[in-house]
Amino acid sequence: MIHKHAQYYLKHLKDDFPAGIVVFLVALPLCLGIALASGAPLFSGVITGIIGGLIVTWLSGSQLSVSGPAAGLTVIVLNAIETLGSFQGLLTAVVIAGLVQILLGHFRAGIIGAFFPLSVIKGMLAAIGLILIIKQLPHALGYHVSYEGDESYMQETAQSSFKELLDTFYNISPGAAIISMIGLLIMLIWETRFFNKLTLTKLIPGPLIAVGWGVLYNITALEVDPQWAVTEKHLVHLPETTRVDDFFHQLSFPDFSYLAYAETYKIALTLAIIASLETLLSIEAVDKLDPLKRIAPTNRELKAQGVGNILSGLLGGLPMTAVIVRSSANINAGGKTSISSFIHGICLLLSVLFFSAYLNQIPLACLAAILLHTGYKLARPSLFKDFYNRGRGQFLPFSITVIAILWSDLLIGIGIGLAVGLYYVIKANYQATISMVQDDTHYVLSLHKDVSFLNKALLRKFILHIEPNSSVTIDASNAQFIDHDILETIEDFLTTAKDENIKVEVKNLHGKQHVKRRHHMPEVIKERSDK
Repeated sequence: MIHKHAQYYLKHLKDDFPAGIVVFLVALPLCLGIALASGAPLFSGVITGIIGGLIVTWLSGSQLSVSGPAAGLTVIVLNAIETLGSFQGLLTAVVIAGLVQILLGHFRAGIIGAFFPLSVIKGMLAAIGLILIIKQLPHALGYHVSYEGDESYMQETAQSSFKELLDTFYNISPGAAIISMIGLLIMLIWETRFFNKLTLTKLIPGPLIAVGWGVLYNITALEVDPQWAVTEKHLVHLPETTRVDDFFHQLSFPDFSYLAYAETYKIALTLAIIASLETLLSIEAVDKLDPLKRIAPTNRELKAQGVGNILSGLLGGLPMTAVIVRSSANINAGGKTSISSFIHGICLLLSVLFFSAYLNQIPLACLAAILLHTGYKLARPSLFKDFYNRGRGQFLPFSITVIAILWSDLLIGIGIGLAVGLYYVIKANYQATISMVQDDTHYVLSLHKDVSFLNKALLRKFILHIEPNSSVTIDASNAQFIDHDILETIEDFLTTAKDENIKVEVKNLHGKQHVKRRHHMPEVIKERSDK
């Protein structure tokens, strides 16, 4: 078995290695930016990414998901640090949250992820794609107001994202614009049919070429004409370490004296629930994006995230989840197995140990171009057209999910989209479970599959349409379950049918629940079963 697994991973190494490098380049500024927005040490974001790549990758059953710090938790983390009064107190809460996630996985709470309809999942992905485009365009043009990796829609400052977007066009950095636009063009050309046939494009993904282009351009511009180069504030900022000892000095550790405070447990429970929901949503989304259509075990994923959060809390990291943006970048870069996520973790570790000075030469505009490309793939126009063509029952949950996420946040938007989707499910069930056809003075009232109390109003509506002096066949041949409320409604109709001279035949109710016969039932009523 181990030999087969080794062969499988080696077979895809040519795809996974460059994809892992791309994911690393995308993850690095996200880790730093999310830590900054959370009010935590910058190094804590990198620690979280390292643990997600090196540890959670192998505990998870998902081949393509990438774990790390999540932008959706930034406000919770920021408030938690303020409430507890120290970062070390937060770390204690993160450890407890990890334990809660392991328990959730043990009690099979992962099944919750299966209850999110495709229209809502696709709507979430499209919304994230639009958010990436809106938030990364300023970075691509050299205007850095919000932090790199900000995936929320509305900023926590007074400025909205649209205002920042408008301000961008008055503060364009020529060098950043050239780097990002040509980088984006490289990635688009890399996906054309002609380039897809070349061996080089299969070995080296477009995003990696885009990063190489950005670094070479900036080095050349600094030598030839510095006004066309990007300044230091437009480059990656990684904490520099010259020795291995420096790495360990950057670590923070939890203060377990906070176990005595009730607020610690409240924060831990909040983190566990939100992180678990975001993880389940991400896993569902990644399964939909996986070209090989593999299904990840959700309960195992919760346990893996729990272990990851325990280690992250113990070593000074932030709470982690499976994250959609990095996972999408992994898939878009050609990743095939969990090796790509593992390589991204190794690169994060090596970068802070030995190569931080070199990585700090990468322009942020390169990384913004990669995220713009990822955003376009998640929110491509053909996706909106496809759901529009599927009809209102699919398009409205999809589009409302997109709008709700853009104007609130991920979880609220998903909740609103889920409510709309549930409405259409109930409506479809309401209309499809009971049907009635009329042939002159004869009616056939058919019950299909599971008939619950939700269908009682529709049943009454049909009964009221039955004219006096007619005949009715109530056919339950295709019903597997009939709720007591439905049976009672039928029984009431049987009682009143005689007064209106309606002849009723009840068909195939055997083996379900019987309509109770009363001594005053009309003699015309009979029940039979076709064999």
